[in-house]
Amino acid sequence: MTQDPTERFLEDMPEIRPGQSFQFACHPDVPCFNACCSGLKLTLTPYDALRLRQALGLGGEAFAKRHGLLVRAPGSGFPLLRLRMLSDAKASCPFVRAEGCSVYAHRPASCRTYPVGRATRALPEGGHAERFFLVREPHCRGFEQEAEWDIAAWSTDQGLAEYNAFNDRFAAFMSRLTESGLTLDPGRTNMAFLSLYQTDRFREFLTTSKAMDRLELSEERKARIMDEEAERLDFGLDWVEMLLFGPGDRLSPKKG
Repeated sequence: MTQDPTERFLEDMPEIRPGQSFQFACHPDVPCFNACCSGLKLTLTPYDALRLRQALGLGGEAFAKRHGLLVRAPGSGFPLLRLRMLSDAKASCPFVRAEGCSVYAHRPASCRTYPVGRATRALPEGGHAERFFLVREPHCRGFEQEAEWDIAAWSTDQGLAEYNAFNDRFAAFMSRLTESGLTLDPGRTNMAFLSLYQTDRFREFLTTSKAMDRLELSEERKARIMDEEAERLDFGLDWVEMLLFGPGDRLSPKKG
């Protein structure tokens, strides 16, 4: 199988093995503060986008128009959102300020993980295998700081657990889609974008179509899907998987 560009990039980085530590800190007193927040081509996962738009008080459609660029996954044409950078000389992140990130508590997973790179692969028995790497960019002075971390402490400090749970599942879905060789038609493209990047409008679709009434779902889960956007996003991925690959362990139509 051909190695993708991200995997090739990470393979060139120094690996952090179990038990190893690294020194790093990022704060306004570090000389390069905010330098990594420009010139980015940052693809937002559905959970990244959900957290950002909740922080900004925007609906999915408004967020996509104001802060997103629609891009397509190679081969399948699956719709993805890339963060729209400012049109200044640096192509700065729209959320960066002199004092730092204005949406820090809801920043995307890649911002949280940096300067650590994380590569995962699905295991046949379920779950994921992980590898971690240090991304040492020439401009970064954070490695000169004294704060010391191992991977577990860094992940906890950066609040990565919930992001990783959603994003690992999305990555596994995208890998399955690539391996399937499917190309999305316009109808499935629109439904995928609605289900994963516009979960507020997806709620309206579920209400008017009564789609959940035709599925094997407990009443408790139906209520959570309607009340909680993170739960609706989780269901949205189940829904898109069923539309593309047919019924599965996580979601299937009612029998009879």
